[in-house]
Amino acid sequence: MTLESVQTPSQSVVVGVTVAVVSSFINGSTFVLQKKGILRARKRGDSYLTDCVWWSGTFAMIVGQIGNFLAYNAAPAVVVTPLGALGVLFGAVLASHVLQEHLNILGKLGCMLCCVGSVVLIIHAPKSENVTTRAELEERLGDPVLQAYIAVVTLLLVVLIVWVAPAHGSSNIMVYISICSLLGSFTVPSSKGLGMAAQDVFSGGPSSDGALSLSLGLLGTLTVSILIQFTFINKALERFSSNMFEAIYYVTFTSTVILASAILFREWTAVGVADCLGMLCGLSTVSAGVFLLRFSQESTITWKEAEAKPKED
Repeated sequence: MTLESVQTPSQSVVVGVTVAVVSSFINGSTFVLQKKGILRARKRGDSYLTDCVWWSGTFAMIVGQIGNFLAYNAAPAVVVTPLGALGVLFGAVLASHVLQEHLNILGKLGCMLCCVGSVVLIIHAPKSENVTTRAELEERLGDPVLQAYIAVVTLLLVVLIVWVAPAHGSSNIMVYISICSLLGSFTVPSSKGLGMAAQDVFSGGPSSDGALSLSLGLLGTLTVSILIQFTFINKALERFSSNMFEAIYYVTFTSTVILASAILFREWTAVGVADCLGMLCGLSTVSAGVFLLRFSQESTITWKEAEAKPKED
């Protein structure tokens, strides 16, 4: 093994992490801007589709997703996905200025824990992948365990979208979050797989026809998944706080993506016990930070309601 072959994957990971960090800050602004646009449109009595602020948030989401696509094809998904905690931090700060959703001491502590947890995850995450070519990807797609996982996720999505969301979506934030997070099992692997298959498509070799079919299938899956996610994200923002939605969505999305990546790309097979424990501690730290963010907002709302009651009396 040459020095160049060792350095190339490391350089790829650095590029992926850099792109992921920038995308995280961009993605952190999307929910806030879209929520602001929804509130502005509601105040005027118009559709949020006519509001320029909502469209700016939508454009930021598109740019952020393009960045995520590039990052997922340059670094392992278990490295890129946890960096979304930085977006939670930036979104919370932006929401305090744009939406007047101010953070108390618990919220600030939660943001700090999100950042610390992300650093721990990056340090202990795997630096290489066992599925790097289209042939290996096609072999993994035929794995019965993966097919069973896809079937279970698809069944859950059908139940949530067709029956649960119409009945309970407007009153329970976890319904919309569950739908968007489960779709992450398709969006992230499809992004990485599309990057692998596209290399063979443009190479013009004898296997380019098979690569084209795989690319179109992955692109279709990615497009449908993103459109459904986009629909239910806006449904959630119409009814719930952007801070609360983004924080809980981050934890559930990260968990489903890590699980899907572990099954499809075998990103965990080269990780030792110490690194597994380190990543578990990092994920626990991030989860604790997100919990504090949510709890801080709920306690603030409760306190405001308690202050309003004596004034009414």
